[in-house]
Amino acid sequence: MPETDGDDLSDLPPSAKLVFKVLEYDGPLTQKGIVEESMLSARTVRYALERLEGVGVVEEDVYFADARQNLYEIDLTDCDGDCETAASAD
Repeated sequence: MPETDGDDLSDLPPSAKLVFKVLEYDGPLTQKGIVEESMLSARTVRYALERLEGVGVVEEDVYFADARQNLYEIDLTDCDGDCETAASAD
């Protein structure tokens, strides 16, 4: 039986799954954009992004329009194909 360390998208809280879906549908967004689209608080979005980055499914880039902000997008290179199914299995 393979060991699981809890670093799977299906093990994340619902807020992280919602942020993942927002990024999946709306593409790269700033944290403020994710807050507006998801209607979650800024603190909750920040926590969800930290969890998603920890799992390796979200990538952070510099937002060139305003260098004080970061642009977040889905990074499926480390996902092995089960990110979409894990996010919808809630």
